[in-house]
Amino acid sequence: MSILKMSTLFLRTLRDDPADAEVVSHKLLVRAGYIRRIAAGIYSWLPLGYITLRNIERIVREEMDNAGFQEVHFPALLPKEPYEATNRWNEYGPDLFRLKDRRGGDYLLGPTHEEMFTLMVKGEYSSYKDLPLTIYQIQTKYRDETRPRSGIIRGREFVMKDSYSFDLDDAGLQSSYDAHRAAYIKTFNRLGLKYSIVSAMSGAMGGSASEEFLAPCDTGEDTYVLCPSCGFAANVEAMTTKVLEKKFDVPPAIEILDTPNTPTIDSLVDVMNEKYQAGITAADTLKNILLIADGEPICVLVPGDREVDLKRLQANLSGVTELRLFEDEDFAKRKEFVKGYVGPQDAKKFGITLYADPRIQKGSNWITGANQANKHARYVTEGRDFAIDYYVEAAEVRAGDLCPKCDTPVVIDRAIEIGHIFQLGRKYAKSLDLTVLDKDGKPSVVTMGSYGIGISRAV
Repeated sequence: MSILKMSTLFLRTLRDDPADAEVVSHKLLVRAGYIRRIAAGIYSWLPLGYITLRNIERIVREEMDNAGFQEVHFPALLPKEPYEATNRWNEYGPDLFRLKDRRGGDYLLGPTHEEMFTLMVKGEYSSYKDLPLTIYQIQTKYRDETRPRSGIIRGREFVMKDSYSFDLDDAGLQSSYDAHRAAYIKTFNRLGLKYSIVSAMSGAMGGSASEEFLAPCDTGEDTYVLCPSCGFAANVEAMTTKVLEKKFDVPPAIEILDTPNTPTIDSLVDVMNEKYQAGITAADTLKNILLIADGEPICVLVPGDREVDLKRLQANLSGVTELRLFEDEDFAKRKEFVKGYVGPQDAKKFGITLYADPRIQKGSNWITGANQANKHARYVTEGRDFAIDYYVEAAEVRAGDLCPKCDTPVVIDRAIEIGHIFQLGRKYAKSLDLTVLDKDGKPSVVTMGSYGIGISRAV
Protein backbone atom coordinates (compact mmCIF):
# COMPACT_ATOMS: atom_id res chain seq x y z
CA MET A 1 0.00 0.00 0.00
CA SER A 2 1.42 3.38 -1.02
CA ILE A 3 1.95 6.03 1.65
CA LEU A 4 -0.35 9.05 1.45
CA LYS A 5 1.66 12.27 1.78
CA MET A 6 0.08 15.50 2.95
CA SER A 7 2.30 17.40 0.51
CA THR A 8 0.60 15.74 -2.47
CA LEU A 9 -2.81 14.90 -0.99
CA PHE A 10 -5.72 16.03 -3.17
CA LEU A 11 -7.39 18.03 -0.42
CA ARG A 12 -8.95 21.44 0.10
CA THR A 13 -10.50 22.29 3.45
CA LEU A 14 -13.08 25.05 3.76
CA ARG A 15 -13.35 27.78 6.37
CA ASP A 16 -17.12 28.25 6.20
CA ASP A 17 -20.02 25.85 6.46
CA PRO A 18 -21.75 25.03 3.14
CA ALA A 19 -24.93 27.01 2.67
CA ASP A 20 -27.14 23.92 2.24
CA ALA A 21 -25.80 22.03 5.29
CA GLU A 22 -28.21 21.63 8.20
CA VAL A 23 -26.55 18.96 10.33
CA VAL A 24 -23.08 18.82 11.89
CA SER A 25 -21.91 15.72 10.02
CA HIS A 26 -22.74 17.31 6.65
CA LYS A 27 -20.86 20.51 7.56
CA LEU A 28 -17.78 18.65 8.79
CA LEU A 29 -17.57 16.23 5.84
CA VAL A 30 -17.67 19.12 3.37
CA ARG A 31 -15.34 21.44 5.28
CA ALA A 32 -12.80 18.66 5.95
CA GLY A 33 -12.66 17.77 2.25
CA TYR A 34 -14.35 14.34 2.38
CA ILE A 35 -17.30 14.94 0.03
CA ARG A 36 -18.54 17.49 -2.51
CA ARG A 37 -22.09 18.10 -3.68
CA ILE A 38 -22.89 17.29 -7.31
CA ALA A 39 -26.67 17.77 -7.16
CA ALA A 40 -29.44 17.46 -4.55
CA GLY A 41 -28.80 14.20 -2.70
CA ILE A 42 -25.82 13.27 -4.93
CA TYR A 43 -22.21 13.54 -3.72
CA SER A 44 -18.73 12.72 -4.96
CA TRP A 45 -16.03 11.34 -2.68
CA LEU A 46 -12.61 12.95 -2.32
CA PRO A 47 -9.59 10.85 -1.23
CA LEU A 48 -10.07 11.17 2.55
CA GLY A 49 -13.76 10.40 2.29
CA TYR A 50 -13.26 7.46 -0.05
CA ILE A 51 -10.55 5.97 2.18
CA THR A 52 -13.01 6.15 5.09
CA LEU A 53 -15.81 4.63 3.02
CA ARG A 54 -13.57 1.75 1.92
CA ASN A 55 -12.43 1.10 5.49
CA ILE A 56 -16.05 0.80 6.59
CA GLU A 57 -16.73 -1.55 3.67
CA ARG A 58 -13.70 -3.61 4.72
CA ILE A 59 -14.90 -4.00 8.31
CA VAL A 60 -18.43 -4.88 7.20
CA ARG A 61 -17.10 -7.36 4.64
CA GLU A 62 -14.81 -9.02 7.19
CA GLU A 63 -17.65 -9.53 9.67
CA MET A 64 -19.99 -10.86 6.98
CA ASP A 65 -17.30 -13.30 5.82
CA ASN A 66 -16.48 -14.32 9.40
CA ALA A 67 -20.15 -15.19 9.90
CA GLY A 68 -20.01 -17.53 6.90
CA PHE A 69 -21.91 -15.33 4.45
CA GLN A 70 -20.85 -15.23 0.78
CA GLU A 71 -20.47 -12.11 -1.35
CA VAL A 72 -22.12 -11.63 -4.75
CA HIS A 73 -22.78 -8.54 -6.84
CA PHE A 74 -25.73 -7.31 -8.90
CA PRO A 75 -26.07 -4.46 -11.37
CA ALA A 76 -27.83 -1.26 -10.32
CA LEU A 77 -29.73 -1.13 -13.63
CA LEU A 78 -32.51 -3.70 -13.43
CA PRO A 79 -35.43 -4.89 -15.59
CA LYS A 80 -39.01 -4.08 -14.64
CA GLU A 81 -40.46 -7.61 -14.76
CA PRO A 82 -39.22 -9.05 -11.41
CA TYR A 83 -40.42 -5.94 -9.56
CA GLU A 84 -43.74 -6.15 -11.36
CA ALA A 85 -44.11 -9.78 -10.21
CA THR A 86 -43.79 -8.68 -6.56
CA ASN A 87 -45.92 -5.53 -7.20
CA ARG A 88 -43.13 -3.28 -6.00
CA TRP A 89 -42.97 -1.53 -9.37
CA ASN A 90 -46.19 0.13 -8.18
CA GLU A 91 -45.74 -0.07 -4.39
CA TYR A 92 -42.54 1.97 -4.39
CA GLY A 93 -44.40 4.83 -6.07
CA PRO A 94 -42.43 8.00 -6.90
CA ASP A 95 -39.39 6.88 -4.85
CA LEU A 96 -38.38 4.55 -7.70
CA PHE A 97 -36.08 5.82 -10.46
CA ARG A 98 -37.68 4.53 -13.66
CA LEU A 99 -36.22 4.76 -17.17
CA LYS A 100 -36.61 3.33 -20.67
CA ASP A 101 -33.96 2.00 -22.99
CA ARG A 102 -33.77 2.95 -26.69
CA ARG A 103 -36.23 0.16 -27.55
CA GLY A 104 -38.83 1.36 -25.07
CA GLY A 105 -38.14 -1.33 -22.47
CA ASP A 106 -38.80 -0.41 -18.82
CA TYR A 107 -35.94 -0.45 -16.32
CA LEU A 108 -35.24 0.88 -12.85
CA LEU A 109 -32.27 1.86 -10.72
CA GLY A 110 -32.30 -0.62 -7.84
CA PRO A 111 -33.44 0.76 -4.47
CA THR A 112 -33.02 -2.70 -2.95
CA HIS A 113 -32.47 -6.17 -4.43
CA GLU A 114 -34.78 -8.78 -2.88
CA GLU A 115 -36.06 -9.82 -6.29
CA MET A 116 -32.59 -10.26 -7.74
CA PHE A 117 -31.31 -12.33 -4.82
CA THR A 118 -34.43 -14.52 -4.95
CA LEU A 119 -34.05 -15.17 -8.67
CA MET A 120 -30.33 -15.90 -8.30
CA VAL A 121 -31.00 -18.63 -5.73
CA LYS A 122 -33.92 -19.96 -7.76
CA GLY A 123 -31.62 -20.36 -10.76
CA GLU A 124 -28.89 -22.20 -8.83
CA TYR A 125 -30.51 -24.26 -6.05
CA SER A 126 -33.32 -26.83 -6.03
CA SER A 127 -32.90 -29.04 -2.94
CA TYR A 128 -33.28 -28.65 0.83
CA LYS A 129 -29.71 -29.96 1.05
CA ASP A 130 -28.51 -26.66 -0.47
CA LEU A 131 -29.91 -24.69 2.48
CA PRO A 132 -29.34 -22.73 4.66
CA LEU A 133 -27.67 -20.06 2.53
CA THR A 134 -26.80 -16.42 3.13
CA ILE A 135 -25.40 -14.18 0.40
CA TYR A 136 -24.64 -10.46 0.45
CA GLN A 137 -23.42 -7.55 -1.64
CA ILE A 138 -22.05 -4.04 -1.10
CA GLN A 139 -23.46 -1.83 -3.79
CA THR A 140 -24.85 1.58 -4.76
CA LYS A 141 -28.61 2.06 -4.39
CA TYR A 142 -30.94 4.72 -5.77
CA ARG A 143 -34.10 6.28 -4.34
CA ASP A 144 -35.78 9.43 -5.58
CA GLU A 145 -36.17 11.05 -2.17
CA THR A 146 -38.86 13.72 -1.87
CA ARG A 147 -36.45 15.97 0.02
CA PRO A 148 -32.83 14.83 0.11
CA ARG A 149 -31.26 16.15 3.31
CA SER A 150 -28.48 15.84 5.86
CA GLY A 151 -25.79 15.31 3.22
CA ILE A 152 -25.01 11.62 2.69
CA ILE A 153 -27.38 10.52 5.46
CA ARG A 154 -30.45 10.88 3.23
CA GLY A 155 -29.31 11.00 -0.37
CA ARG A 156 -30.67 9.81 -3.69
CA GLU A 157 -27.58 7.67 -4.31
CA PHE A 158 -26.01 5.75 -1.43
CA VAL A 159 -23.88 2.70 -0.68
CA MET A 160 -25.47 -0.16 1.22
CA LYS A 161 -24.63 -3.67 2.32
CA ASP A 162 -27.65 -5.90 1.82
CA SER A 163 -27.72 -9.61 2.59
CA TYR A 164 -30.39 -12.28 2.32
CA SER A 165 -30.83 -15.59 4.07
CA PHE A 166 -32.63 -18.60 2.57
CA ASP A 167 -34.01 -21.37 4.79
CA LEU A 168 -36.41 -24.26 4.52
CA ASP A 169 -38.48 -23.43 7.60
CA ASP A 170 -39.18 -20.77 10.23
CA ALA A 171 -36.75 -22.28 12.74
CA GLY A 172 -33.99 -21.95 10.16
CA LEU A 173 -35.00 -18.36 9.45
CA GLN A 174 -34.79 -17.53 13.16
CA SER A 175 -31.30 -19.03 13.31
CA SER A 176 -30.17 -17.00 10.28
CA TYR A 177 -31.74 -13.87 11.75
CA ASP A 178 -29.91 -14.40 15.05
CA ALA A 179 -26.62 -14.92 13.20
CA HIS A 180 -27.05 -11.63 11.37
CA ARG A 181 -27.99 -9.84 14.56
CA ALA A 182 -24.80 -11.07 16.22
CA ALA A 183 -22.71 -10.10 13.17
CA TYR A 184 -24.22 -6.60 13.20
CA ILE A 185 -23.38 -6.14 16.87
CA LYS A 186 -19.76 -7.08 16.16
CA THR A 187 -19.68 -4.79 13.10
CA PHE A 188 -21.00 -1.68 14.83
CA ASN A 189 -18.82 -2.32 17.87
CA ARG A 190 -15.76 -2.40 15.59
CA LEU A 191 -16.88 0.80 13.91
CA GLY A 192 -17.07 2.46 17.32
CA LEU A 193 -20.67 3.56 16.85
CA LYS A 194 -23.03 3.95 19.79
CA TYR A 195 -26.36 2.33 18.97
CA SER A 196 -29.64 0.99 20.28
CA ILE A 197 -31.48 -2.05 18.89
CA VAL A 198 -35.19 -1.29 18.60
CA SER A 199 -38.33 -2.99 17.33
CA ALA A 200 -39.38 -1.59 13.95
CA MET A 201 -41.89 -1.80 11.12
CA SER A 202 -41.05 -3.68 7.93
CA GLY A 203 -42.74 -1.13 5.65
CA ALA A 204 -42.40 -1.67 1.88
CA MET A 205 -39.99 -4.55 2.56
CA GLY A 206 -42.77 -6.75 3.89
CA GLY A 207 -42.31 -9.54 6.42
CA SER A 208 -42.84 -9.95 10.14
CA ALA A 209 -40.11 -9.51 12.76
CA SER A 210 -38.00 -6.41 12.23
CA GLU A 211 -35.37 -4.53 14.23
CA GLU A 212 -33.40 -1.35 13.61
CA PHE A 213 -29.92 -0.43 14.76
CA LEU A 214 -30.16 3.27 15.63
CA ALA A 215 -27.27 5.62 16.40
CA PRO A 216 -28.52 8.31 18.87
CA CYS A 217 -28.25 11.79 17.34
CA ASP A 218 -30.10 15.03 18.16
CA THR A 219 -30.67 15.72 14.47
CA GLY A 220 -31.54 12.14 13.55
CA GLU A 221 -34.54 11.51 11.29
CA ASP A 222 -35.78 8.54 13.32
CA THR A 223 -37.60 8.89 16.63
CA TYR A 224 -37.65 5.99 19.05
CA VAL A 225 -38.98 5.26 22.52
CA LEU A 226 -37.16 3.72 25.46
CA CYS A 227 -38.58 2.33 28.67
CA PRO A 228 -36.28 3.14 31.61
CA SER A 229 -37.79 0.28 33.61
CA CYS A 230 -37.94 -2.86 31.43
CA GLY A 231 -35.64 -1.79 28.58
CA PHE A 232 -38.33 -1.93 25.88
CA ALA A 233 -37.19 -0.01 22.79
CA ALA A 234 -39.06 0.63 19.55
CA ASN A 235 -39.18 2.96 16.59
CA VAL A 236 -42.24 5.22 16.98
CA GLU A 237 -43.82 3.49 13.98
CA ALA A 238 -43.66 0.19 15.88
CA MET A 239 -44.78 1.61 19.24
CA THR A 240 -48.15 0.22 20.33
CA THR A 241 -50.54 2.37 22.32
CA LYS A 242 -51.30 1.18 25.84
CA VAL A 243 -54.71 2.44 26.95
CA LEU A 244 -56.11 1.94 30.43
CA GLU A 245 -59.62 0.68 29.81
CA LYS A 246 -62.53 2.71 31.14
CA LYS A 247 -66.24 2.09 31.55
CA PHE A 248 -68.37 4.92 30.25
CA ASP A 249 -71.88 5.92 31.32
CA VAL A 250 -74.42 6.23 28.52
CA PRO A 251 -74.47 9.94 27.62
CA PRO A 252 -77.46 12.03 26.50
CA ALA A 253 -78.43 12.16 22.84
CA ILE A 254 -76.29 14.18 20.44
CA GLU A 255 -76.62 17.91 21.00
CA ILE A 256 -75.83 20.31 18.14
CA LEU A 257 -74.19 23.53 19.35
CA ASP A 258 -73.46 26.86 17.66
CA THR A 259 -69.69 27.26 17.61
CA PRO A 260 -68.93 30.03 15.11
CA ASN A 261 -65.35 30.62 14.00
CA THR A 262 -63.94 27.49 15.65
CA PRO A 263 -62.04 25.62 12.91
CA THR A 264 -59.24 24.68 15.34
CA ILE A 265 -59.26 22.60 18.52
CA ASP A 266 -57.99 25.52 20.63
CA SER A 267 -60.73 27.82 19.40
CA LEU A 268 -63.35 25.11 19.99
CA VAL A 269 -62.19 24.53 23.59
CA ASP A 270 -62.35 28.28 24.28
CA VAL A 271 -65.93 28.59 22.97
CA MET A 272 -67.12 25.44 24.74
CA ASN A 273 -65.77 26.64 28.08
CA GLU A 274 -66.80 30.30 27.75
CA LYS A 275 -70.19 29.89 26.06
CA TYR A 276 -71.33 26.49 27.36
CA GLN A 277 -69.32 26.16 30.62
CA ALA A 278 -68.27 22.69 29.45
CA GLY A 279 -65.07 22.56 31.51
CA ILE A 280 -63.23 20.58 28.82
CA THR A 281 -59.69 20.27 27.52
CA ALA A 282 -58.49 19.41 24.03
CA ALA A 283 -58.38 15.73 25.10
CA ASP A 284 -62.20 15.74 25.31
CA THR A 285 -62.56 16.69 21.65
CA LEU A 286 -62.25 14.45 18.61
CA LYS A 287 -60.17 15.31 15.57
CA ASN A 288 -61.37 13.96 12.24
CA ILE A 289 -58.40 13.94 9.88
CA LEU A 290 -59.35 13.47 6.24
CA LEU A 291 -56.74 11.91 3.97
CA ILE A 292 -56.36 10.46 0.50
CA ALA A 293 -54.95 6.91 0.63
CA ASP A 294 -54.02 5.58 -2.81
CA GLY A 295 -56.63 7.86 -4.35
CA GLU A 296 -59.46 7.02 -1.92
CA PRO A 297 -60.67 9.28 0.92
CA ILE A 298 -60.38 7.97 4.48
CA CYS A 299 -60.90 9.54 7.90
CA VAL A 300 -58.64 9.01 10.92
CA LEU A 301 -59.91 9.80 14.41
CA VAL A 302 -57.53 10.95 17.15
CA PRO A 303 -58.10 12.80 20.44
CA GLY A 304 -57.99 16.56 20.00
CA ASP A 305 -54.81 16.94 22.03
CA ARG A 306 -52.87 14.70 19.61
CA GLU A 307 -51.58 15.18 16.08
CA VAL A 308 -51.62 12.49 13.41
CA ASP A 309 -48.14 11.17 12.63
CA LEU A 310 -48.39 10.52 8.89
CA LYS A 311 -45.24 8.42 8.75
CA ARG A 312 -46.48 6.26 11.61
CA LEU A 313 -49.96 6.02 10.12
CA GLN A 314 -48.71 4.92 6.70
CA ALA A 315 -46.42 2.32 8.26
CA ASN A 316 -49.48 0.81 9.95
CA LEU A 317 -51.86 1.03 6.97
CA SER A 318 -51.26 -2.27 5.21
CA GLY A 319 -50.79 -1.97 1.46
CA VAL A 320 -51.11 1.84 1.25
CA THR A 321 -48.33 3.33 -0.88
CA GLU A 322 -49.38 6.99 -1.16
CA LEU A 323 -50.93 8.98 1.66
CA ARG A 324 -51.65 12.69 1.90
CA LEU A 325 -53.88 15.10 3.77
CA PHE A 326 -57.08 16.49 2.25
CA GLU A 327 -56.43 19.70 0.34
CA ASP A 328 -58.76 22.53 -0.65
CA GLU A 329 -59.47 20.93 -4.02
CA ASP A 330 -60.53 17.72 -2.26
CA PHE A 331 -62.99 19.64 -0.09
CA ALA A 332 -64.29 21.34 -3.24
CA LYS A 333 -65.00 17.94 -4.80
CA ARG A 334 -66.64 16.53 -1.64
CA LYS A 335 -69.03 19.26 -0.45
CA GLU A 336 -70.37 17.05 2.36
CA PHE A 337 -67.09 17.50 4.22
CA VAL A 338 -67.13 20.92 5.89
CA LYS A 339 -63.54 21.96 6.54
CA GLY A 340 -62.94 22.42 10.27
CA TYR A 341 -66.32 20.93 11.25
CA VAL A 342 -66.10 17.27 10.18
CA GLY A 343 -67.62 14.61 12.45
CA PRO A 344 -67.67 10.78 12.27
CA GLN A 345 -71.43 10.38 12.78
CA ASP A 346 -72.18 10.63 9.03
CA ALA A 347 -69.29 8.46 7.82
CA LYS A 348 -71.50 5.65 6.51
CA LYS A 349 -73.78 8.11 4.71
CA PHE A 350 -70.72 9.72 3.14
CA GLY A 351 -69.27 6.33 2.21
CA ILE A 352 -65.96 6.86 3.99
CA THR A 353 -63.86 4.38 5.96
CA LEU A 354 -63.25 5.30 9.60
CA TYR A 355 -59.88 4.54 11.17
CA ALA A 356 -59.30 5.34 14.83
CA ASP A 357 -56.48 5.65 17.31
CA PRO A 358 -56.82 3.06 20.14
CA ARG A 359 -57.61 5.92 22.56
CA ILE A 360 -61.05 6.17 20.94
CA GLN A 361 -62.39 3.51 23.27
CA LYS A 362 -65.64 1.57 23.07
CA GLY A 363 -68.48 3.67 24.42
CA SER A 364 -66.45 6.88 24.72
CA ASN A 365 -68.20 10.14 23.86
CA TRP A 366 -66.74 13.27 22.33
CA ILE A 367 -67.21 16.83 21.19
CA THR A 368 -66.61 16.87 17.46
CA GLY A 369 -67.70 18.49 14.21
CA ALA A 370 -71.40 18.43 13.32
CA ASN A 371 -70.76 18.30 9.55
CA GLN A 372 -72.28 21.77 9.39
CA ALA A 373 -70.46 25.07 9.13
CA ASN A 374 -69.92 26.78 12.50
CA LYS A 375 -71.50 23.91 14.45
CA HIS A 376 -70.16 21.16 16.67
CA ALA A 377 -71.86 18.17 18.25
CA ARG A 378 -71.64 17.10 21.90
CA TYR A 379 -72.04 13.54 23.28
CA VAL A 380 -71.10 11.88 19.97
CA THR A 381 -70.64 8.31 21.17
CA GLU A 382 -68.64 5.42 19.73
CA GLY A 383 -70.87 2.42 19.05
CA ARG A 384 -74.05 4.48 19.16
CA ASP A 385 -73.46 7.38 16.80
CA PHE A 386 -70.54 6.12 14.76
CA ALA A 387 -68.81 2.80 14.12
CA ILE A 388 -65.05 2.44 13.75
CA ASP A 389 -64.04 0.26 10.81
CA TYR A 390 -60.41 -0.27 11.83
CA TYR A 391 -58.17 0.69 14.72
CA VAL A 392 -54.73 1.93 13.66
CA GLU A 393 -51.64 3.38 15.34
CA ALA A 394 -51.90 6.92 14.02
CA ALA A 395 -51.32 9.52 16.73
CA GLU A 396 -47.97 11.07 17.55
CA VAL A 397 -46.01 9.30 20.29
CA ARG A 398 -45.02 11.44 23.27
CA ALA A 399 -42.63 11.13 26.17
CA GLY A 400 -44.70 9.87 29.10
CA ASP A 401 -46.85 7.50 27.05
CA LEU A 402 -47.13 4.11 28.71
CA CYS A 403 -44.70 1.30 27.89
CA PRO A 404 -46.73 -1.49 26.21
CA LYS A 405 -44.88 -4.09 28.29
CA CYS A 406 -44.76 -2.70 31.82
CA ASP A 407 -46.87 0.53 31.87
CA THR A 408 -43.89 2.73 32.81
CA PRO A 409 -43.83 6.16 31.11
CA VAL A 410 -41.39 6.03 28.19
CA VAL A 411 -38.75 8.52 27.13
CA ILE A 412 -38.12 9.60 23.54
CA ASP A 413 -34.85 10.09 21.70
CA ARG A 414 -33.77 10.81 18.11
CA ALA A 415 -31.37 8.71 16.09
CA ILE A 416 -30.01 7.80 12.66
CA GLU A 417 -30.79 4.35 11.29
CA ILE A 418 -27.52 2.55 10.52
CA GLY A 419 -28.84 -1.00 10.11
CA HIS A 420 -32.13 -2.84 9.68
CA ILE A 421 -32.88 -6.58 9.84
CA PHE A 422 -36.11 -8.25 8.67
CA GLN A 423 -37.68 -11.65 8.76
CA LEU A 424 -39.21 -11.46 5.30
CA GLY A 425 -40.83 -14.87 5.35
CA ARG A 426 -42.13 -16.19 2.04
CA LYS A 427 -43.43 -13.02 0.35
CA TYR A 428 -40.79 -12.82 -2.36
CA ALA A 429 -40.26 -16.57 -2.66
CA LYS A 430 -43.99 -17.03 -3.39
CA SER A 431 -44.12 -14.14 -5.87
CA LEU A 432 -41.12 -15.46 -7.79
CA ASP A 433 -41.77 -19.20 -7.24
CA LEU A 434 -38.63 -19.98 -5.26
CA THR A 435 -39.08 -23.58 -4.08
CA VAL A 436 -36.80 -26.49 -3.23
CA LEU A 437 -37.58 -30.18 -2.84
CA ASP A 438 -37.88 -31.19 0.83
CA LYS A 439 -36.86 -34.52 2.39
CA ASP A 440 -39.98 -36.18 0.96
CA GLY A 441 -39.31 -34.86 -2.53
CA LYS A 442 -42.16 -32.34 -2.38
CA PRO A 443 -41.79 -28.65 -3.41
CA SER A 444 -41.40 -26.34 -0.40
CA VAL A 445 -41.44 -22.53 -0.56
CA VAL A 446 -38.22 -21.08 0.83
CA THR A 447 -38.37 -18.55 3.68
CA MET A 448 -36.14 -15.49 3.58
CA GLY A 449 -34.53 -12.81 5.73
CA SER A 450 -33.21 -9.40 4.63
CA TYR A 451 -30.45 -7.45 6.37
CA GLY A 452 -29.09 -4.00 5.49
CA ILE A 453 -26.30 -1.71 6.68
CA GLY A 454 -25.98 1.88 5.50
CA ILE A 455 -22.32 2.00 4.48
CA SER A 456 -22.18 5.62 3.28
CA ARG A 457 -24.31 6.98 6.12
CA ALA A 458 -21.99 5.20 8.60
CA VAL A 459 -19.27 7.61 7.40
